[in-house]
Amino acid sequence: MSVKTIAGVAVNISEEGYLEDMSQWNEEIANEIAKEIGIELTPKHFEVLNYLRDKTAAKESLTIRGVGKSGIVTIKELYGLFPKGPLKFSSKIAGIPKPTSCI
Repeated sequence: MSVKTIAGVAVNISEEGYLEDMSQWNEEIANEIAKEIGIELTPKHFEVLNYLRDKTAAKESLTIRGVGKSGIVTIKELYGLFPKGPLKFSSKIAGIPKPTSCI
């Protein structure tokens, strides 16, 4: 674990860059992480991010298929919002641990 300053806030991150503590997350941090990845967040992105945070807080496992069945986005839309790793990048931006389903 290391400390990184994101959007002016010192946060604990894993070796892969995921926040270690969900409570350190806020929308400014999300925007900064997304910018580093090359994604500009929209309200639809935040719907997905909040869904992921809610599921993680409820200790539910996350999968691309599960997000696609959420009613928020389809799998195709999820790939459109978070290209090149929809669950990996959305989880990182959402400030949650890397899902076990991600390589």
